[in-house]
This record gives sequence, structure tokens and C-alpha cells, in this order.
Amino acid sequence: MSDRLNAERRARELDALPGEVVDLLVVGGGVTGAGVALDAAARGLSVALIEKSDLAAGTSRWSSKLAHGGLRYIVAGQIGVAWESAVERNHLVRTIAPHLIQPMRFVIPDLPGYPRGNKALARTGFGIADVLRVASRTPKQLPRTRWVDSAETTRLVPSLRADVRGAFVSVDGALEDDARLVVAIARTAASYGARILTHCRALSVARDGARVRDELTGTEIDVRARAVVVAAGVWCGGLVDGVPLQPSKGAHVLVDAAALGSPVSAFNVLVPGSRNRFVFAVPRPDGTVQVGLTDDAVEEVVDEPGVTQAEESFLLDTLSSALRRPVTGADVVGRFAGLRPLLGQAHGSSGADLSRRHALLDRDGVWVLVGGKLTTYRRMAQDAVDAVTRSLGIDRPCPTASLPLVGAGRPQRDPSHRLARRFGAEEALVAAAGDQEPIAPGLPALRCEAHWAVHAEGAITAGDVERRLRLDLVPAWAEAARPYVRDVVSAQA
Repeated sequence: MSDRLNAERRARELDALPGEVVDLLVVGGGVTGAGVALDAAARGLSVALIEKSDLAAGTSRWSSKLAHGGLRYIVAGQIGVAWESAVERNHLVRTIAPHLIQPMRFVIPDLPGYPRGNKALARTGFGIADVLRVASRTPKQLPRTRWVDSAETTRLVPSLRADVRGAFVSVDGALEDDARLVVAIARTAASYGARILTHCRALSVARDGARVRDELTGTEIDVRARAVVVAAGVWCGGLVDGVPLQPSKGAHVLVDAAALGSPVSAFNVLVPGSRNRFVFAVPRPDGTVQVGLTDDAVEEVVDEPGVTQAEESFLLDTLSSALRRPVTGADVVGRFAGLRPLLGQAHGSSGADLSRRHALLDRDGVWVLVGGKLTTYRRMAQDAVDAVTRSLGIDRPCPTASLPLVGAGRPQRDPSHRLARRFGAEEALVAAAGDQEPIAPGLPALRCEAHWAVHAEGAITAGDVERRLRLDLVPAWAEAARPYVRDVVSAQA
């Protein structure tokens, strides 16, 4: 079956759904829900996925955009979670989405004023990480950690303070784009027959299906299913009772790369007064540097959380403590925050590991998948579909560890080109979809990408197109591109 998603296919499949009983209904179009849909469809189940807005419209587009090996979990003493992260990162890098992940060098400097013994503690953590790296058969492009002197540290990150004493250098996976990964997973699921139905809101959920409203027309239908998995992140609690969630907010800011000397290496800065909490700065291929991350519990769940002035000041002040020249709000070009669906105390987790585990909960016959992180989405999906197939009496193994996503091949042009980085083996198809000029002067996104988003990636609205091109990261980009994007969407209506 075709992997192309578009308005015509959505309408056709949505119209047919009331007359069917699918094996599995998935609620949620983020990385986890898309992963569940792919796993189930690849095992031969009939699948429908519904999402109230768009693919990657929630937390999955506001991640740190890393496919990492779990170093932070080692520091927290959670070796099992770090192992899972390392294994899943390797699946992504080797097979699933090698076109979307590039090695990123992380510099962790040692500066005067850091706590006594901090270097020894870091060396221990990196030593454990390297053991896991070898045991999990990490590919050569992600080598082991090494220590470099002050001169080499300054060469790698020229904006660091002159009194830096050296640094650990670690290499991990930088994800080209989190929303791009979700779209690729969903399209691959569609190629196995999964119905990917965006702008369809679940009004109520039960063990045998859901009441669904088409948000584009207002029409309501009943979707019948033999099994239901809710993978709606922090919004799970609004659909299913008894889900022990404690949402956590992760805020980031995007800084003009020139303000940091246009770095090619990422670097971490220790939060003052902490031994194991860092603020990182990761250069992006679009001329920005992503600075993060806060990790604070919140009580209110909103669709698009903002970054407060206090959060921005914390990130910039911490980063500036390691720099020759401080960065300020004037250097910030974009801000974003996401809400993580962390397991609360009711599930037995301690406060220190809320964001480190995932769980599959049975709530009156409805499976609810919560917790976890982007890097381990595939393992989370496998656990959910294993449970579903057992409940349905189906014995089919999970194939997704060795299943490449659409685009997971060698591009024809220079791998550093935007289309090659974002579309891999499909870059020629995208290039042929339209003009390869920027949508507007100074923007990284190309016109052909907007056309491809509508023709093949399920973009229905102008906001959907902006999300796929990541114009939503910088408000000035979205504003400049909006007239062209609206014209492209209108032409397909």
C-alpha cells in the first residue's frame, strides 16, 4: 500500500471506518502513538490512528531533538534505563532512521568553581556509559568518551571562558527534527495499511472503541475496535481515569548561532550548586543553537505551553556562566516548551526518576501507554503491541527493530544539503514536488517541501505545513512563510 498521506486519503479512510471493526485503535499522533500504529500494522493487524490535531502537534515536536544514549540516567543511578536508551539509539542510527540522525560532539568543560570531585564523578559516569556503548554494539560514528586539554577545548568551543581547564568530549546522536521522525513513522505505518487520521478528536474511549469527532467538519462517528491503546501523552488523563501522571515542563530557547561564534560542537554547562544537572547548547543546521533544558513539575496541561521569563533567564544565565561573552534575550530568536507525560507517585516511582520510565497500564480494558522518552519510542510501542496481540490471541513477533522508515537510504546529493538531511533517499522526490527556492528570503525551508507536505505527508492546514517544515520554531520564519504556505494549502482544497 502507498505511504503517501493526503487529504483525499484521509477523507476516504475516515468515511469507511464506521462500517469496520479494526484490530487496534490508537489514540494519539505523537512519536509513541505513531510507533504503536507502525508496530501493529507491520505485524498484520488492521489499525486506525486518530489524533485530535496533527502528527507531532504536542510534546513530540518540542523535544531536545537528540537520540541519546542515556548519560543523564547513569548519573541518576538508573543503569537499566540508560541501557534501553543506548540499545534503541543504535536501532535508530543503524537501521530505522540513519538519514535523520548525525553524530554530535558534546563538550563537557571543567571550569574553576565547579564542585570538588566533579571531574572524578564525571569520569565514572562516562566510564559506565562507555561500557554500555560497547555492550550495545554502538556504531563507530559514536566513539567512546575522551578527555582533552584546555587548548583543544577552546578550539572545539571558542566561546568558552579562557580559564577552562579541559573537557570531556562525548559523541551522541543529534536528531535532524523530531516532527520529521514522527511523520516518517506514520507514513511507514500507512504503507502497511494503517489509517492515519489527523484532526479527529476522541470524545470518549472504551475497551471496544471510541466516539470520534472530525474537527474539520464537526461530524461524529463511532469507531469500533478489538483493542484500544491510548498514547496521548499528558492528555491521557482527560480520556481515561486513574492514570497517575505528573507532567513536567521542558523549556528551550533558540539563540542565533552567531552570538555563540557559530559553534560546530555542542557543550554542556553545569548548573551552579548542582553536581549532575546541566544546561546544554546544541548547534542546529538552520543557523540556530538550541539551549535547554528545564525540568519542572506543572499542574496545568495546555496544548502549547510557553516559556516564561524566569525559565529563559535560568537557561541564558547558566549558559553565560561558562562563556567569554554572555548571551542575552536579544540573542534569542525562538522559544518552545513541551510537557512530558511522566509517571507520578501513584505508580510507585520516586521523585528522582519520574521522567525515566514508561509503563503500560490496563484501565478497564483500555491500554494506556505513558512515561518514557523519544529515543525509546520503539520499545514502548513493542511493549504495547505485545500486550495487545496476547489479548487478541495473536502470535506475531515484533519486526520494528530492523524495519527502516521511509527515506532511510542514501540520498543522491551531498548529505549536508537540507533535502538530503531531512528526507534521505526521498530527497529527489521532494525536490521534484516544486520549486527549490526558499519560501521567503532568508528562510531555511524550501518551496518544494511545502508541496510535499500536502501531497505526501498528510498536511491539511497551513499550521500542519509549518510544523513539517519547522517554521514553527522561529515566529519570524512562520510569519514570513505564511502567505506562500496558505496558497499551497488552498490550491489543494
